Amino acid sequence: MATSPSTAPAQILVVDDEPDLRTLYELTLLREGYQVEAAANLAEAWEHLKLKKFDAVITDMRLPDGLGLELLHGMVNQQRPERCVVMTAYGSAENAVEALKAGAFDYLTKPVDLKQFRSVVASAIQGTAQVAQLAKGTRAQAPVLRSAGPERSDSPGERGGAPKDRSGSSPERNERPGDGVVALQKLVGDSDAMRLVKERIVKVARSMAPVLVRGESGTGKELAARAIHASSHRADGPFIAVNCSAIPENLLEAEFFGARKGSYTGATQDREGYFQAARSGTLFLDEIGDLPLAMQSKLLRAIQERNVRSLGSTQEDSVDVRIVSATHKDLASDVNAGRFRQDLYYRLNVIEILLPPLRERKGDLPALCEALLARIAQDSGMPVPVLSPAVLEQLLRHPLNGNVRELENLLHRAVALSDGDELQVDFAPTQATSSGGQEVFLPPPALALGDGAGAAVPQDLQAYLDQQEREILVKVLTDTGFNRTATATRLGLSLRQIRYRIARLNISTPVGDEPNEDAA
Repeated sequence: MATSPSTAPAQILVVDDEPDLRTLYELTLLREGYQVEAAANLAEAWEHLKLKKFDAVITDMRLPDGLGLELLHGMVNQQRPERCVVMTAYGSAENAVEALKAGAFDYLTKPVDLKQFRSVVASAIQGTAQVAQLAKGTRAQAPVLRSAGPERSDSPGERGGAPKDRSGSSPERNERPGDGVVALQKLVGDSDAMRLVKERIVKVARSMAPVLVRGESGTGKELAARAIHASSHRADGPFIAVNCSAIPENLLEAEFFGARKGSYTGATQDREGYFQAARSGTLFLDEIGDLPLAMQSKLLRAIQERNVRSLGSTQEDSVDVRIVSATHKDLASDVNAGRFRQDLYYRLNVIEILLPPLRERKGDLPALCEALLARIAQDSGMPVPVLSPAVLEQLLRHPLNGNVRELENLLHRAVALSDGDELQVDFAPTQATSSGGQEVFLPPPALALGDGAGAAVPQDLQAYLDQQEREILVKVLTDTGFNRTATATRLGLSLRQIRYRIARLNISTPVGDEPNEDAA
């Protein structure tokens, strides 16, 4: 039931000019335990709104005396608290997108599926007070954000949360469902740029509108997506993160929509896809720009129809998910170049959040270093190391083109190589001195550019270096039977440094390898 004896029933206003449909909606909502009032046009709707506040307003797009969008615009301009759901005609995708951009909580496509109708209404009336409190909490706790948990990078293997599977997804639930303030605090920094990002996250979390998070690699796009989820009425539901670039093209449909046993080679049992796994929660599509065009078309249909069909199935499943996407690419340029579908772009980019690069918020660097070092120390069970003012000044002068990811790696290396309490950041892998005595930044020897054409230059230098380090470490670990002491000796490192690298690079070690390792 929608209500309990201890709580007042939710108040809902239904606006539709068709008497039969209006009655159907009223009866459906009354059975759910709501109190319902109805209006046949805009004028009647405004009369009801003048007399009282509602928890939700459900309006048809086309009314005898105007458009439902006019009602929505008026409610937004008056800063009314009701969440508004707009009903649009079948196939009117542009109207649905326009309604979401105008501030609608969600939309329904006519003819309305009553099961979906009940679900959307329940979502609309849920958590209004929580969102208001969240907005207050975000403003009130702004100074606390300096000492909050660190910002996770965007690269696979460095993100927090559940371990990724072979397809790059990470199904998980919030550490504390509904605690959006905690999630926002993980976006460390109180610069003007970050304050604007956090305020926008709180605002967009109130609706079901799709969100596109843009920013360079390492700026914290997944953290922003998690904050949107945790700040929303869906915080109790799952947060499913999918790295679109990590899924083989021939498995995309099965991974997204699920598959029945025997539908393809290797499908030995029924399995659900990401859409099914994200029911009542948020589906985060990272690196959305890497999806091939054929899959883009199928994704667009799933988003518009809110139904998916598993491979090998003859039936469609209704899915209730919110879509948050992320990319480091310029999708508008990809649309012009024909690499990304324009209709999908408009569907995903209803609301955009742009994360600033670290070079544009260097004032957040001390807080970021403090938070990152605190987490590194916690992970390793050691006291929090001290970063001297001189080293902090070095970091401020460093380009940090890899953003928070590069900063985190620098600090990891500093902790691993440190012998004392005070850290000295080692820029050696990418730093050299010119004949004039100035510091210049060069690729490491393994990537030095020769005179020959075709020398490969990685798009993400830090990720490339991590991969090289990982391969070397895995090889030596394998050669030594995963004896970390022997591995450290062969590589000229300390046992503590080896442990840091195994943890940082997310290297799996066999269960029961401890007997092969010295007691140290």
